[in-house]
Amino acid sequence: MALSADQSEHTSQAIRPVSVVDAVYDSIYERLMSLEIAPGARIPMDLIARELGVSQTPVREALARLERERLVCKAHLIGFSSAPLLTRKQFDDLSSFRLLLEPEGARLAALRMTPEKLKALEGIAADMAEGAPALDRTSRYSRFARIDGQFHDAVLQIAGNEVIRSTLHNQHVHLHLFRLMFHTRVTQEALEEHEELLAAFRAGDAPRAEAAMRAHLSASRDRLLQAFE
Repeated sequence: MALSADQSEHTSQAIRPVSVVDAVYDSIYERLMSLEIAPGARIPMDLIARELGVSQTPVREALARLERERLVCKAHLIGFSSAPLLTRKQFDDLSSFRLLLEPEGARLAALRMTPEKLKALEGIAADMAEGAPALDRTSRYSRFARIDGQFHDAVLQIAGNEVIRSTLHNQHVHLHLFRLMFHTRVTQEALEEHEELLAAFRAGDAPRAEAAMRAHLSASRDRLLQAFE
């Protein structure tokens, strides 16, 4: 029995290796994070497809994923383009918003911490610190930004307040902040601050965890302010 056009398209999507879309996504994501694709620049699907040796379908799917993360924008009759960087006002608002929510999330996480949850959190931190040395600097930085987001999200998941967690997750905070400044200092100092937070979790010290998260967010804000100088 012949398949309809819709059925054929569905079948094609089902059998196409997910890794192709993932590889295209990773390539575009790294270019966006390192600003190789400039903020506001149009992203021509045909050009990307030729460069990567794929059809336009996985490129379209990858761009749709990036649009959900607010790293790209889509306009009628224009197509996809790189999202603009955060403005100073957006940065200040986002930093203040995080300082209102994440220290409380860390406090709650310390109260709900178990050996199993701590082990999982330490695993994410170790993955960040490892840095995948086989990757180039752009890939390592982009990877760090992604895992940093996973670390903070894991803390909020342990905290158990799904309103706080989902509100911050939907902002894709870490991707947009790391995109402001492509710099190794951002990553190294963040690792040291995460270790202080982990020490508070190991000790089961909720006030210390709250203070460590507040100090980390404040230091991160001060580092990234350089992007506006």
